[in-house]
Amino acid sequence: MRMAGLNAIQTYVPWNFHEPQPGQYQFSEDHDVEGFIQLAHELGLLVILRPGPYICAEWDMGGLPAWLLEKESIILRSSDPDYLAAVDKWLGVLLPKMKPLLYQNGGPIITVQVENEYGSYFACDYNYMRFLMKLFRRHLGDDVVLFTTDGAHEKFLQCGALQGLYATVDFGAGNNITEAFLVQRNCEPQGPLINSEFYTGWLDHWGQPHSTVKTKAVASSLYDMLARGANVNLYMFIGGTNFAYWNGANLPFAAQPTSYDYDAPLSEAGDLTEKYFALRNVIQKFEKVPDGPIPPSTPKFAYGKVALKKLKTVEAALDILCPSGPVKSLYPLTFIQVKQYFGFVLYRTTLPQDCSNPALLSSPFNGVHDRAYVAVDGVPQGVLERSSVIALNITGKAGATLDLLVENMGRVNYGKYINDFKGLVSNLTLDSSILTGWTIFPLNTEDAVRSHLGGWDGHDGNCHDKTWARSTYNYSLPAFYVGNFSIPTGIPDLPQDTFIQFPGWTKGQVWINGFNLGRYWPARGPQVTLFVPQHILMTSAPNTIMVLELERAPCSGDGLEKCAVEFVDTPVINTTVPSGAGPCVMMKTGDSEVLALPIPHAFSLSCHRSPESAVGK
Repeated sequence: MRMAGLNAIQTYVPWNFHEPQPGQYQFSEDHDVEGFIQLAHELGLLVILRPGPYICAEWDMGGLPAWLLEKESIILRSSDPDYLAAVDKWLGVLLPKMKPLLYQNGGPIITVQVENEYGSYFACDYNYMRFLMKLFRRHLGDDVVLFTTDGAHEKFLQCGALQGLYATVDFGAGNNITEAFLVQRNCEPQGPLINSEFYTGWLDHWGQPHSTVKTKAVASSLYDMLARGANVNLYMFIGGTNFAYWNGANLPFAAQPTSYDYDAPLSEAGDLTEKYFALRNVIQKFEKVPDGPIPPSTPKFAYGKVALKKLKTVEAALDILCPSGPVKSLYPLTFIQVKQYFGFVLYRTTLPQDCSNPALLSSPFNGVHDRAYVAVDGVPQGVLERSSVIALNITGKAGATLDLLVENMGRVNYGKYINDFKGLVSNLTLDSSILTGWTIFPLNTEDAVRSHLGGWDGHDGNCHDKTWARSTYNYSLPAFYVGNFSIPTGIPDLPQDTFIQFPGWTKGQVWINGFNLGRYWPARGPQVTLFVPQHILMTSAPNTIMVLELERAPCSGDGLEKCAVEFVDTPVINTTVPSGAGPCVMMKTGDSEVLALPIPHAFSLSCHRSPESAVGK
């Protein structure tokens, strides 16, 4: 980034990443935001801090912790007393850690954003923004520069701007730059012009084509802004990855994929692109770029195919996945009600009637959030999907066990409905009867994968999936598969970054050496491969891969040699998606959502529109 002429980076701080449970804080290892800021300082980069408490960023619930929803009536991003109390406590932990890193204290942080695109939120609560401003001042002092970011339209600044906070705007290539900066200038007659989120690309959703923004358009708009003396943050400058369950979603419900490549100048894997060189050429017309060679793209290695074998179905592993036992309830409970914030919950009841002739299992109020994998007495029946498939026919005898494994695909991170409850959020019906008598299993997949990695008793030695053969639907029971591979010896500089792909697999989650790499869904696209950073791989021992396949594995019948994943050296994130696969447009990267800015000081973000017409999320 420095070699491109950038002089600062911008980073979000997702609250839920650092306080996953109330009062339990994580600031070490990959949660070490202080270490990240210090690293930027050592590299000679300034830092623009965006600590929220709401960040959007195509991050689960916009960075707000799901446990806030334990008060179901809470009004997020408002003066709701319960919300303010939680914010006060969180920022009382975070901001004192940031104060020594401020520019005036010898650190690299030059400005701090308050909230994020608040003018796009329905609440328009000035008292909330005043509360935040006072809170930031109390912890950081009166001499820190605080700012806001909003879309470049007067209606957004009406609720997003506040006296005492410097108002900036965000917009992408193709917008009318004169009009966009006039909006900022009408709000801030003095001070620098700032596009705090200039979109170099755009976000993706499962089932929609990979988003791109033409290099020529981005370079042209950047040149125009810099020629006006504006400060610009390139959002994104380097792509990122939604590891584990951290991706967000938009409404109509469409979840973002694991890759947050964003068509950025530096790819998700940090590789140089044509766009990088084009933007560097623009910047050096206005600023001197550092001398010396540009660091090359990192090498990638294709480790090849790795055979997997079936370990256990989710149903057979419930004692491991839910060691504290299930919760019983007359009606379904949400994830929040059973204190399960991410991942999966299995809901179980019995069929109250004979369904030898197919009966209609239905979620009449679109209450499956977000996907439910349905089985009767261990025979797969199909999938219910939020806002897409709300009913399916099932068969079974009276008293048969009905299981629904419900997956949280990521909470909505933008707009009015970020209080996105997961699980079965309303009753299910069988024909016209409400189903009752539920046994609910919150699944702790992370501890199970780490504690029993490759060592669960009772491997399903026969990889042939009998339940698939018995099912009239083209599904198999959700199950774990495991395999091992070793890094080749005799080749220097290994391990190297790589990409994993899933030929013949459908949808699921993958872990390598206990690290939750994220979701795969090649059947839906556009992402086919997942980025595997080299630091999670081992040379001292075999590497363990565990896959939770939710729909259909290539491990049945005579094709057991196909029960494998493959490591390749080239990413595929732009495959053709099935026709009519899914809904709409949105963003992320990590705790250190590496945003970047060229020239003096700059800032950035995006959401819920086409990149050409982006006005602010």
